[in-house]
Amino acid sequence: MILASAAFLSACQVRPLYSESSGVVEKLSSVGFSPASSRVEQQVRNRLIFLASRGAGEAVNPQYQVEIRATTSVADTLLTDSTDTSRAGRVTVSVTYTLRSATDNHVIKAGSRATTALVDFSEQEFAKQRAIRDAQNRAADQVAEFVGADIAAALSR
Repeated sequence: MILASAAFLSACQVRPLYSESSGVVEKLSSVGFSPASSRVEQQVRNRLIFLASRGAGEAVNPQYQVEIRATTSVADTLLTDSTDTSRAGRVTVSVTYTLRSATDNHVIKAGSRATTALVDFSEQEFAKQRAIRDAQNRAADQVAEFVGADIAAALSR
């Protein structure tokens, strides 16, 4: 029994996602991202570039290409019955992505992620719009973290 469990445990290998021996850091630094078509999509793209390159900027000759599409929605939550206005809400950013090899256009990973940020609405319209924008930025950064982890996991295989 002891020998069987020792043999089983010796087959288990745990390593960090960004370990030097897996080559993920080099692969991530050679990932290119599609141009953005909206402000929120640009926020997601910028965060993904920062995460992939460790702050060094975009890859010059990417070996992998990621196509991202981001959408956002705002939902009112706490409605005041007397004035029919909302005091709080939820901002959701959803991203669909496809990771492809740049050489043969082979799809390595495709998926979608979504994140929600909570927001308090002011009675002033400018403050409300700014709060929504800040919540979109928070949600975009968070969803980019999830997509970045998915990309790193796919490239580590």
